Amino acid sequence: MLVIGFIYFSSVFTFIDRWFSLTSSPGIANAAAFTALALMCVYNYYVAVFRDPGRVPLNYMPDVEDPDSPVHEIKRKGGDLRYCQKCSHFKPPRAHHCRVCKRCVLRMDHHCIWINNCVGHTNYKVFFVFVVYAVTACVYSLVLLVGSLTVEPQDEEEEMGSYLRTIYVLSAFLLIPLSIALGVLLGWHIYLILQNKTTIEYHEGVRAMWLAEKGGQVYKHPYDIGAFENLTLILGPNILSWLCPTSRHIGSGLRFRTAFDSIPASSETKS
Repeated sequence: MLVIGFIYFSSVFTFIDRWFSLTSSPGIANAAAFTALALMCVYNYYVAVFRDPGRVPLNYMPDVEDPDSPVHEIKRKGGDLRYCQKCSHFKPPRAHHCRVCKRCVLRMDHHCIWINNCVGHTNYKVFFVFVVYAVTACVYSLVLLVGSLTVEPQDEEEEMGSYLRTIYVLSAFLLIPLSIALGVLLGWHIYLILQNKTTIEYHEGVRAMWLAEKGGQVYKHPYDIGAFENLTLILGPNILSWLCPTSRHIGSGLRFRTAFDSIPASSETKS
């Protein structure tokens, strides 16, 4: 929050003010746009921190005879249905136990130290949207920083010049690595969303692909139902709400559409 606050105030009251002046129409427009972007970033961060990522119901029991569930995840060793010894209940598809939260999380992606929370079924979209806003804000701030440097100073006092240099150096020191790191993170999660995978499933899929190739078979991620369908499953069917922290479309997190839904015969995938 300190980093967000510093970037906001330096962008609005230093970069925009020096480049356009906050009393001009372009200055007011840019300040309003950056303020709105910062508010959305902070709000989505707040929701990602405090929203429960998804709990497994205490009475959850997998129904292996349900014809509407063609995929049942099993243990690698033994072939039994996945059961959490620590939580003492069966694991729904795509659920995993978090050692930090000390409980199973629905469609767990990873435990994020920056939000002190798991990224799972109910807060994955808001986490992704937060990263989108954060990347946009960092790039926007970098553009404002570079643009404000093109303005020639008007007889600035030596003390004020030293203060501004400090602001510019600290801002560049924060914005450049943040833009790169968050940009890579955003690209990674765009890839995962288009494949309908979690970070955990990606690493499990690497092993599954290797084992399938070794056995002369072709591995296909069972939850990959097509790029656009995958996108709408995470962000929602309404494109206008993709960048809003809404999540009414996500369902219970106990059952997910698969590539085998149209196949009557049941099949199993290891996880």
